[in-house]
Amino acid sequence: MKIALANDHAGFALKNEIKAYLESQGHEVVDFGCHSEDSADLPDYIYPASLAVAKGEVDRGIFVDGVGYGSAMIANKLPDVYAAVCQDPFCAGLARSHSNTNVLCIGGKIIGSAIAMEIVKTWLITDYLSNQVRYTARVDKVKAISEKHIRPISE
Repeated sequence: MKIALANDHAGFALKNEIKAYLESQGHEVVDFGCHSEDSADLPDYIYPASLAVAKGEVDRGIFVDGVGYGSAMIANKLPDVYAAVCQDPFCAGLARSHSNTNVLCIGGKIIGSAIAMEIVKTWLITDYLSNQVRYTARVDKVKAISEKHIRPISE
């Protein structure tokens, strides 16, 4: 799987741990930065990574900032990007199986390394329950809202 990674300074260390894990599992990683713990503006990194997800240049994205919400707010502004903040593996599983998210957002200041890795693993291996009408109906409603209010990406 081809995965976009992005972070700000607060997510730098955890993003690097996640990157090492993903590469060890054979995933192709596109690292949009930032590349240090120096103060950085989140939109400068999350937006290009989200754009790659929206355009289909990557299969999924994993974004790490202080608490995860900033990344999710930015990512969810783009069409065909469905980001969720997950703080435990249970939520990560539901975000994939029930909501078909394609971006995982994690808070590097609130999630420790061990739990973050379990969240990532769960989110990566969990399939969307596309054969369950109740979930597909809900996801289709979210997509319809997006299509009604978010303009397609123009080159």
